[in-house]
Amino acid sequence: MNPKTQGLDPIDADFEPADEFTTAADAAAPARAPVDPFADFPPAREPEAGALAHDPFAPAAAAPAGADDPFVPGPAAERFSDEDVGDPFSTAAADHEPLPSPAAAASNPVHELIAGAEAALGEAMIPRIAIHVYCEQQATADTAERAATDRRMGKATATIKLGGLSAAVDAYQNQPTPSLVMVESLAPAGEMLNQLDRLAEVCDPGTKVVVIGSANDIALYRELMRRGVSEYLVAPLDPLQIVRAISGLYADPSAPFIGRQIAFCGAKGGVGASTLAHNVAHAITERLLTNAVLVDLDLAFGTAGLDFNQDPIQGVMDALSQPDRLDAVLMDRMMARCTERLSLFAAPATLDDDYEIGPEAFEEVTQKIRSAAPFVVLDLPHSWASWKRKILLGSDDLIIVATPDLASLRNAKNMVDLVRRARPNDPPPRLVLNMVGVPGRPEIPVKDFGEALALAPSLVLPFDPKLFGSAANNGQMLAEVNAKSPAAEGVNHLAQLISRREAPPPQKTSFLSSLLKRK
Repeated sequence: MNPKTQGLDPIDADFEPADEFTTAADAAAPARAPVDPFADFPPAREPEAGALAHDPFAPAAAAPAGADDPFVPGPAAERFSDEDVGDPFSTAAADHEPLPSPAAAASNPVHELIAGAEAALGEAMIPRIAIHVYCEQQATADTAERAATDRRMGKATATIKLGGLSAAVDAYQNQPTPSLVMVESLAPAGEMLNQLDRLAEVCDPGTKVVVIGSANDIALYRELMRRGVSEYLVAPLDPLQIVRAISGLYADPSAPFIGRQIAFCGAKGGVGASTLAHNVAHAITERLLTNAVLVDLDLAFGTAGLDFNQDPIQGVMDALSQPDRLDAVLMDRMMARCTERLSLFAAPATLDDDYEIGPEAFEEVTQKIRSAAPFVVLDLPHSWASWKRKILLGSDDLIIVATPDLASLRNAKNMVDLVRRARPNDPPPRLVLNMVGVPGRPEIPVKDFGEALALAPSLVLPFDPKLFGSAANNGQMLAEVNAKSPAAEGVNHLAQLISRREAPPPQKTSFLSSLLKRK
């Protein structure tokens, strides 16, 4: 976007969808008042780079005589009558058009649907850009401050100031504009657009502009998009709305998708975190029928190869030793194929090396692996290092596995508190209580354990040494040993919670096919 380059407006002002797509049958039907089907929808994404060659903030070129201008009284303006959205450029618009209440904005089902869809995918880090935010309300500034501390904004640099759109115009008279400018304006639409025209005069080429307003007005939104504004957000906002709006502006359509990263971590050694990580990865692929990659990061003592009866020549250590060379072809060679949908990055599980690897290598490798499958399950060792901290805080889902004893309670509380402080905009980690009900062992009750962490367990697994022992010794998953066991069904339930997917219905088999199978 180049706000200083003058050109032609490629958008035809007298384009009327009703005229272009009306059939003969529609023409014969009684006339109905047109209804805007997008009135309740959230703002659309910015057009592709290079799609607009005109000055995004310059006044639009004069329309041909007789053309319908949707922003002045006329035939097209009937779509934005007072009964619908009102005239967004009249200073009296605020007098006759009530603003949406915060409660109404919060209950928008479209926003909830989009948030749910985004939550089922992995979320990318925002690139290393500078962001300036000019707010009119202190509440908006507080929200922007919380968004700036979000884990997805770790590479970006954000500066939040009060003063709104007018302060931004004054600030950039004598200084260059950053990659992204977010401005809040509570002024009427006409005054807001005049201030945006002044901002366009001082904006550098390539700067993106996001406007935060108080009117949920489709006509105003369309005019802002026509002038080249990248996005329009309606206050009040929450931090994730700001983060996802920025992420959407810098999403690369040509980049590979980002799989959802799920990290399993034990509150102490021997609680079964690795066993659960392996079984959940298997359940995601075999029960929910989607691809996944299991990464065993316990380099010295990893058991993923044993649990899947795999002894690959290459594995995750080869990737960590040369992260810059890791691409899709090399990644495919290093991974072992456990099932048709499940791939394994096995650990070397030897003591021939000290495994002194920097946190940058772990971060680069895990980020590249996320492009290999929709779900990436990380089996983390019971140790503490800077790379593990980064992975814990950077994962989309974190599962803490504990047993009902005091040491697990203390360690689990430390991890939960750390995650809550570092990820205030994310859901809390999931808690799994394993090996509950060991005969003769004093245990902390499940209810008391959850209350101490202020976190209800997502799964409680009973003590079943025969099932778990048989699976481990035979290199099988719990579902392969006994699919009807409570532990196997619990693992399936946890896999559905994490992946946000339902298992497909079982296929019905005919009597003839069952006879053929017997033969």
